[in-house]
Amino acid sequence: MKYTEEISNKLNELLVKNYDAEKGYLNAAKNVESTNLRIFFKRRATERSEFAKQIRTEILNYGETPKESGSFTGLMHRNWMSLKSMFTSNDEEAILQEAIRGEEASLKEYNDILKDRTLPPSIDSMLFNQKNAIQAAINSEKVHEELVS
Repeated sequence: MKYTEEISNKLNELLVKNYDAEKGYLNAAKNVESTNLRIFFKRRATERSEFAKQIRTEILNYGETPKESGSFTGLMHRNWMSLKSMFTSNDEEAILQEAIRGEEASLKEYNDILKDRTLPPSIDSMLFNQKNAIQAAINSEKVHEELVS
């Protein structure tokens, strides 16, 4: 496998995760009544959309083809969040918990890819910044969870 193809494959994995996260946050925003929480989820969706654009650009720079949509697993997670919110007494708390769980899974993906020391410095830096933003979102979501409980 070519070096550029190897890097693009790793980036495509993250690209799909960001598509999934963006859609998950938009779905969460539709399922909460709190205006503040809705705004929070929409901001996270916008952030993930921006991450996806940055990753797509890098994949294209390597002459490879970026993936165009999210994963089946992401779709199932969003459907589970919707179903769970319908049957949970405190919808917003359950949705926040699922959002945190999803972000923690994303953080693990970023950490796994960043362990690979073969990434070019510009990509490594971009992914490190995105990872830090995800960590900040997790911290913020945990604070919101405390407020909702």
